[in-house]
Amino acid sequence: MAVELPLAQMTHDEKLQAMELLWAELSKTPEQLTSPAWHRDVLRSRCGQVQQGQARFQSWDTAMDELRAELRGHQAP
Repeated sequence: MAVELPLAQMTHDEKLQAMELLWAELSKTPEQLTSPAWHRDVLRSRCGQVQQGQARFQSWDTAMDELRAELRGHQAP
């Protein structure tokens, strides 16, 4: 089934809501989701950084604030 969304006409919030709805539906059957091999490699690298004391941690709120600021910087004025 081909699905078309009016992405060009959707607001940023509408696009995020659509993405959240899709993820909620996909998450209902996690056994059908497979991670690419590079995910394993990234996780191993990060575990190694934690074990070596080289990892940097921050609160969820701080991380979200940084991501929002980065997104605002990439949006057209």
